[in-house]
Amino acid sequence: MDPRVDAVRRDLADVRLADRVFAPHYAAPMPRTLSAAISLRAASAADSEILAQLPQGDVFEVLELAGGNAWGVARGPGLVGYIDAGALGDPA
Repeated sequence: MDPRVDAVRRDLADVRLADRVFAPHYAAPMPRTLSAAISLRAASAADSEILAQLPQGDVFEVLELAGGNAWGVARGPGLVGYIDAGALGDPA
């Protein structure tokens, strides 16, 4: 599994990967439209490595909301990471 493209952490995994990976918890993706352009980060810290710039209107599949951040999959580039939860708009 590649954590850059497969939504897998030690504590949580995308339920779509349940047949390939064991995790203590699984989450179903909640697709949301981005209400603003935002950076996709490698970690939850605001100063962590930027993986991609996501444009307004892109879809982000939320797997976890915590501490003002959303962790999940950016559909456009197909990358896994963190964004500021304030950029999440309406369900897609």
